Amino acid sequence: MVTAVLVALAVTAPAPAHADTTTGTGDVIATAVDFTGAGGVTLHGTVLTPATPAGPARRPAIVMLEGAGNRGRDYLMPEARAYARHGITTLVYDKRTDGYSMLDRDYGLLADDALAGLRMLRSRPDVDPERAGLWGLSEGAFVAPIAANRSDDVKFLITVGAVGVTPAEQTAWAYGTYLRHAGVGGSLPDTMRGVTVRTAIGAGIFSESGFDPVPHWERVRQPVLAQWGRLDRDAVPGESSRLIRGALERGGNTRHTVRIVDGVNHNLHRTADDGFDRLPGLPAGYGDVEARWIADPAPGTVPAGDFGAEPAAPAIGDPAWYESPVILLVALLAMVAALIIRPRVRGLRAARWLAVLGPVTVAGTLLYLLALLATAAKVTGPVLLGRPVVWLVLQALACATVAATVAVGYHLLRHRPAQRIRPGLLLAAGLLFIPWAVQWGLLIP
Repeated sequence: MVTAVLVALAVTAPAPAHADTTTGTGDVIATAVDFTGAGGVTLHGTVLTPATPAGPARRPAIVMLEGAGNRGRDYLMPEARAYARHGITTLVYDKRTDGYSMLDRDYGLLADDALAGLRMLRSRPDVDPERAGLWGLSEGAFVAPIAANRSDDVKFLITVGAVGVTPAEQTAWAYGTYLRHAGVGGSLPDTMRGVTVRTAIGAGIFSESGFDPVPHWERVRQPVLAQWGRLDRDAVPGESSRLIRGALERGGNTRHTVRIVDGVNHNLHRTADDGFDRLPGLPAGYGDVEARWIADPAPGTVPAGDFGAEPAAPAIGDPAWYESPVILLVALLAMVAALIIRPRVRGLRAARWLAVLGPVTVAGTLLYLLALLATAAKVTGPVLLGRPVVWLVLQALACATVAATVAVGYHLLRHRPAQRIRPGLLLAAGLLFIPWAVQWGLLIP
C-alpha cells in the first residue's frame, strides 16, 4: 500500500448553519464545512448537531466513513441525523475524487482524510475532544483501524459491516451469496469467484485486493464497538466478526464489544428481502445503543452475539500465468484476428460459422462478466434452469463454436486443401478457444 503524505490541515470558515427540515421537526442543525485532507485536497462535508445548545458540557463527536464508492455525504445523512438527535456532533463528507476511485484505492490515504476531519471536529468549541471517534461502514471499516493506529486523537471506533478477510476474498464470497440468492448454480458462480476475480487483480483494476485488515486490528488500543447485521450478505459477517474479535484479543484490547443486530442488513438498515436489498429506512431506535456505548464504552454495556454457520470465504490465490492481462490480451487478439479472416473452405459451411461464432462468444462473455462485475453480481437477468439466460446462450454459442472447430479440423485433415494457411489459422483459433472457454466456465455445466 502506498503511504499517504500527512500535511498540515486548514479548516475553512463554515457556511451559515441551516435547520434540517427533512423531518419537519427542526431538531438538527446542518452546517456546511470544508477541510483539507491528505495531499492538500479540499474535502466538503456537513456537520450535524442537535438544535438545542450544548451548554457547558461539550458533546461527543464522530466522523462517518462511507463504504466502497463515492455516493456523497447524502448517502449517510439518515444515520448522521440519527446520531445528531442523540446529542452527538457528526461529520459526513464527500470522499475524495482526486486519488480515489473504484479502480484506484488507497486505504492509508483515506485514513489520513478521516483524521483531518476528526481534527476539524475536535477543534469545535461544542465538542469534547476526549469523546471524539470514527464510525466506519464496510470499506470505511478497513480505513478506521488504520487511522486509529496513526493517531491518539481517535478515542473510539464504531464499525458497521466490517470485513475481516481481504477485499478479494470478501468480493468472491459476496458473488457466491448473491448468485445463490438469484437461483444461479452451475459454473457461473465458480467463474465469478475464481478466474474473474483473479483476472481483475492481474489486470490491475482491483486495487487493495490483498489488503489484510487483521494486523491493523491487532494494534488498535481504543474502545471498539463492532456491529454486524444478522442478515448481512456482503461482509462474510460470521468469519469477519470472529477474525476481528480474535485480533483485538491478541492485541490485548479488553475494551471491545461485538454486537449482532437482528433483522437488519449489511448497513444495519431495515430489509424486505432477507438482507439482499438496501432500503433507505432505519430501524426504530437507531443510534440508541451506540449513544449509550459512547457514554460508557466498557465491555458488557452492549449485548453481544454470534453468527451460526456460513459458507467460508474462498481463498484467492495469485493469478496464474495464463490469467495475466498480457497473456489474456494476446490470446484474445490472436483468436479474434484468426476468426475474422473468414476463409473460404470449399464445401464447408462450418468455417463460416466458426468465423462468426468465435468472436461473438468471446465478446459476449467478456461483456456479460463485466456487467456482473459492475453490479457486484446483483443483476443477473432472467434465470432459467438455474442459469442466467444470457449465460445459457453464451454456453450454447461456446458449444457451437467447438462443434464448428471439430468440423473444420476434420475437413482439413481429410481433404488437405492446397491453400491451408488461412484455414489453418482459423482452426488454430478454434483450438485456442476450447481451453479459454473451459477456463471461463463456458464448457462446464
